[in-house]
Amino acid sequence: MSRTLSRLPALVLVILLSGCGIFGKEIDLTEGWSAERLYAAASSELDSGNYQRAIEYYEKLEARFPFGRYAMQSQLDIAYAHYRADEPEAAIAAADRFIKLYPQNPYVDYAYYLKGLVNYNRSVGFLDRYIPTDPSQRDPGSALDAFVDFSILVERFPDSRYSEDARQRMLYLRNNLAKHEVNVARYYMRRGAYVAAANRATYVIERFQRTSAVESALEILVDAYRALDKPELAADAQRVLDLNREAGRFIADQPQPGDVSLARRLWDYLSLDEN
Repeated sequence: MSRTLSRLPALVLVILLSGCGIFGKEIDLTEGWSAERLYAAASSELDSGNYQRAIEYYEKLEARFPFGRYAMQSQLDIAYAHYRADEPEAAIAAADRFIKLYPQNPYVDYAYYLKGLVNYNRSVGFLDRYIPTDPSQRDPGSALDAFVDFSILVERFPDSRYSEDARQRMLYLRNNLAKHEVNVARYYMRRGAYVAAANRATYVIERFQRTSAVESALEILVDAYRALDKPELAADAQRVLDLNREAGRFIADQPQPGDVSLARRLWDYLSLDEN
């Protein structure tokens, strides 16, 4: 009994040191802040690279001040903060939420552009930033998603400040998608699936004109027809290949667009600091 009583002061001390989480309300230093102050703090954390803290502030702003320009801008900033924090799914979800809530908003083009950037960087991959690799060797899923996002932007907002960059990225993505199809055709050739290889090569020639992959697709088509003992078709494909080479119609690979720095744009996007 005495041993139990001797432990009581220590137990009380542990509870007291554990903070206010058990007996009281947790202290929130941002309580009472205005929307403007919350937004400024969140943007400062964003610019400093403290993305999780920025997201925390933005979410508090939305919860406390759900209406108004700061709340609307916060949704775009949250999407970007998730993107920079290497949380692509959360970034896309935030951008989609903005698009759903504000389909007619004059800044919705940025949401589509950011979605495209997220998927584009997923398609490029982390290693590509440091080690030269062939992106056409990877699963084209994210590249297709990025292409769709950018194409929606270009189609709906042709005069957007982001459309020109989107077009350049679409050219690069389209070229890599075509090269992916060529890689699949080569795989079929190695496996002896010559009909499948010829179909893939034909698909590239018909659907991806004006890409560097067309020349390789014609070469595969010639080899596939020869392997299938179809000399006339092989001769026709060879003739098309030779004519285009002599005319210089085959184009080189599209260069990869440079990285786009968006860190400061988010503050200036709605010109909030000018009002």
